[in-house]
Amino acid sequence: MALRDFERPDPQLVEQYRTVAKCYSASCVFADVQKRGGVMHTGIKPIFRAKAVGPALTVRLSPGDLQDPLAALHVAKPGDVVVIDAGGETETSVFGGLMGSLFQNCGVQGAIIDGACRDTDELRDLGFVVFSRAVTARGTHTMFSGRKDDVFLNEPVQCGGIVVSPGDMIIADEIGITVVPKADLVPVLAAAKEQAEREEATRQRIKQGRTFEQLLEEFGRI
Repeated sequence: MALRDFERPDPQLVEQYRTVAKCYSASCVFADVQKRGGVMHTGIKPIFRAKAVGPALTVRLSPGDLQDPLAALHVAKPGDVVVIDAGGETETSVFGGLMGSLFQNCGVQGAIIDGACRDTDELRDLGFVVFSRAVTARGTHTMFSGRKDDVFLNEPVQCGGIVVSPGDMIIADEIGITVVPKADLVPVLAAAKEQAEREEATRQRIKQGRTFEQLLEEFGRI
């Protein structure tokens, strides 16, 4: 296993994403400005109400013989979101409470798992954000076999029907998970900021009693 790191987006750009993502329905905003693209399958849900925004650190596990993704701790940096391709396996957990504590100590924002997790009570008390397809008590074989070699870091993975590359931006909230390709980060951020501001202005007009027709005339959409 090669401990492959990746080039992360400029920290100021990441902070700008987090600022814009403080808006209502951030995952929706970033999906809308990508022409409804980049949205992961609805089967991947937060285990508690939460939000995670940051560059993707990608992990691919071996389908049918899942191991723990602990190797990612060697390259994790503050602000990362760990995206784990576990082949959609729902009956074997690849992430739990102790692992969440270790990633939290590295400053990781959270984990997105196309697979299953466990120890949701502990993760909730930690406040470590996890999105997964399922929750199960059954763990991986790693604790018994000790084998940790079939883990692939920071290469393109499949997660929730979306190809995620290391350094892509993840915007995950209670509504859904949206991925912005690294190559598009600057224009998508500008478009999302504009849309979030337009939506907030629309909310204020609604509070003022504006009609549907007046809103369409001013903003062109609802």
